Amino acid sequence: MTAMAHAPMPTDDEILLDYFLALEPPQGFRAELIDGRIFVSPAPDGDHEDAIDMILSQVYELSKTKMQASGNKGLELATWGASPKDRVIPDITFAPRESRLFRGASSWMPSDGVAMVAEVTSTKPDGDRKAKRLSYARAGIPLYLLVDREKSTTVLFSEPKDGDYTETHLVPFGKPLPLPAPFSFDLDTSEFL
Repeated sequence: MTAMAHAPMPTDDEILLDYFLALEPPQGFRAELIDGRIFVSPAPDGDHEDAIDMILSQVYELSKTKMQASGNKGLELATWGASPKDRVIPDITFAPRESRLFRGASSWMPSDGVAMVAEVTSTKPDGDRKAKRLSYARAGIPLYLLVDREKSTTVLFSEPKDGDYTETHLVPFGKPLPLPAPFSFDLDTSEFL
């Protein structure tokens, strides 16, 4: 009798990633994989989209470095050797325009070259406040901008180190929030009121 070769059994992480990648969320919903958990979010409301527009307008008009932005770019984020890697879709992903970072990128791209990600809280604000913050920091994304509608604050997290951001600059809506290079301008948060 001869021994039959068997393919190795997939790991739980491989099964989770396969399941995640096969998901087909309903139209307008967004699926993300963070810290081994799948999050499905409904389509955002109009106030959420208005805040996104205000951020984009200011970055395009005032940033010292010309920026490109994507509101639907899937990022595959390093998770310190953990598998599977986090798969997150920020509300906005910014990169210097000259990098042409998004050109030719697949649905899920690495975060190398991303200058800043931005999130506007929606129905599950704790995910934006903690899970996504930690995921972005672990990936080394230099800046994370959070518009927290429930707390009426805008927060800039910077200096990622050891799995979190070491610097936090929080302002209430209505106060300017300085964005460092490559943006180098004060974000007007009064429009979020």
